[in-house]
Amino acid sequence: MSLSIRPATNADIPAITRIYTDAVEHGTASFELTPPNETEMARRMQELTDNGFPYLAADVDGTLAGYAYAGPYRARPAYRFTVENSVYIAPHSHRRGIGRALLKALIEAATARGYCQMIAIIGDSEHAASIALHAALGFAYVGTFRNVGFKHGRWLDSVLMQRTLGKGSTADP
Repeated sequence: MSLSIRPATNADIPAITRIYTDAVEHGTASFELTPPNETEMARRMQELTDNGFPYLAADVDGTLAGYAYAGPYRARPAYRFTVENSVYIAPHSHRRGIGRALLKALIEAATARGYCQMIAIIGDSEHAASIALHAALGFAYVGTFRNVGFKHGRWLDSVLMQRTLGKGSTADP
């Protein structure tokens, strides 16, 4: 397996949309109920990259197998040094180390951009693999919001995890 991580481009939008559509329709990582189309996914990526947030793609043997990005944790200005991460992997590419490589690269990219904290909001407390991945890369468990989403006929939790980037809160940004 030849894996490479690179900045995502507009040419990746069809594959990104397919990956996210599967996550929305069949999974609980996203609390969206209707998958957005390619135009909307392109708009979302453009908004993030225009604002300096990292948006990465993972290629495996020349095929897009996953993507990850960091975006604003909250809109208010005091949160400007904190980002929230998102990682999505194509169904046929799970359990191959792609999520780990993407999240590691995303942490590095966000740190290089001067962010001080990264938040993971993991949809569904049953996502043991995602929780374990974040823990392995230095995220600490912060808490669980119980039964805050309803999807696929059941109530879902949101697990919160946090990782310090760079000097974190030991110095002013």
